[in-house]
Amino acid sequence: MEEHEGVEEEEKDPSFEEFSHPIPWQKIEAEGLDCDYALLFLKGEADNLFRQLEEEVVYSTGEEAKVQVFGKVYNIPRKQATYGNAGLTYTYSGVRRLASPWTPTLEYIRNAVTGATGQKFNFVLINRYKDGQDHMGEHRDDEKELDPSCPIASVSLGAARDFVFRHRDARGKRSSRQIDPVKLELAHGSLLLMNPPTNTFWYHSLPVRKKVLSPRINLTFRRILEDVTKQSKRNINSKNPD
Repeated sequence: MEEHEGVEEEEKDPSFEEFSHPIPWQKIEAEGLDCDYALLFLKGEADNLFRQLEEEVVYSTGEEAKVQVFGKVYNIPRKQATYGNAGLTYTYSGVRRLASPWTPTLEYIRNAVTGATGQKFNFVLINRYKDGQDHMGEHRDDEKELDPSCPIASVSLGAARDFVFRHRDARGKRSSRQIDPVKLELAHGSLLLMNPPTNTFWYHSLPVRKKVLSPRINLTFRRILEDVTKQSKRNINSKNPD
């Protein structure tokens, strides 16, 4: 590469240098659904990352371990934690969560996801399922804090679990169309990239699987809009003046 006087070479993001490597992607598509799936970590590294997360991650307890659905408060049927850049918050199911600082292992996984996808993320929601009884109900990740142009990157470690997409027009007794659900098995060390406009049209869930006896940790990396977070804080402060 030729050097040109007076022109500074753009500084490269080290995360791309360390983790940029080709991985075989599987495209998953349906009407309004656009996902990419790949094995990001081989078994040995995935095993090690799982062990490190078991030591590092501190999960929510008390009121922070509950959600509000249709005005009623429920215990979350799994453990949850939130990590990310300083000052970021994320509000869902009636609960506002502040990001804890990145741990070394979370930074490593985040950089691996960035290297594989070319996307930068500033927040991660962690769900730990102790076994197949722990689950996640149907929902969409459509909160106002999320950057709608950025995909959501889901990393799975531990027990393989079924992951089900259901179109918004084909849910429940009032469904208006016949659209088949899309079911995936998320493997140990895998990465699922949910691209726009998937979360506009499709709900997703992790159903109960009684035969699964071992734990699973799932990390969903997101890009939070910092301006929305700041506005949310201002609204809360205006309601609770000193």
